[in-house]
Amino acid sequence: MFDRLFGREKAPENALPVIRNVTLGRTVMLDPLAWRRFGDTLKFPFDRDTLQIVAQGLVELTDGSFVHRFYTEDDIMFQAVSTDRAGQDVTDVTLFAPWDSAYPGSASERAPWIRRLSAPVFTAPGLPDYTRFWFGPDAPVQDPVTFWEDIHDDRDGVVDRRIFQKCMLFARELDEPDARELLLAIEQQSEAGEVSFEIMLGVALELGEFKA
Repeated sequence: MFDRLFGREKAPENALPVIRNVTLGRTVMLDPLAWRRFGDTLKFPFDRDTLQIVAQGLVELTDGSFVHRFYTEDDIMFQAVSTDRAGQDVTDVTLFAPWDSAYPGSASERAPWIRRLSAPVFTAPGLPDYTRFWFGPDAPVQDPVTFWEDIHDDRDGVVDRRIFQKCMLFARELDEPDARELLLAIEQQSEAGEVSFEIMLGVALELGEFKA
């Protein structure tokens, strides 16, 4: 009633980008053959065919591209990169699953982690070696990519929280041509100052390997 009396406009049903029908509140159906075809070669810790999206993030990179992220309750991340904010021109799609998390007890623990993100090869217990994918492996040290991610928990378009991230993408080649497993290593910090180290493993998806 008060909205009508004072002329407030009702928020649109979905004020967030919709990427090939994927957005907050929807279910994404996946073709599991996209990763099952690699068998035990993959370390990718995921084996479902649906994702229920409960949060949505947006990153604007310095090169003018946009990263759209869609999260499940158990932190599976469906990611699409586009050349526009609305996500009409998608250049690649990736599915990431959490592998490991750590929480530094002091500021001194952060420097070794950043050195790992900056190295040409990333190593971690229980995993094979992954070579730096962004920027290539030639430079002995490469600063990680940094950005803020705006995250939404509902469709009103209002940012619910922001997370500052330093990250680097690594990869290892698989047996099939142009096939690889990805490793995203992240230091993330909330606006409240809480810091965590995250390792996520991922696979690239073709546009025909998912629908919502």
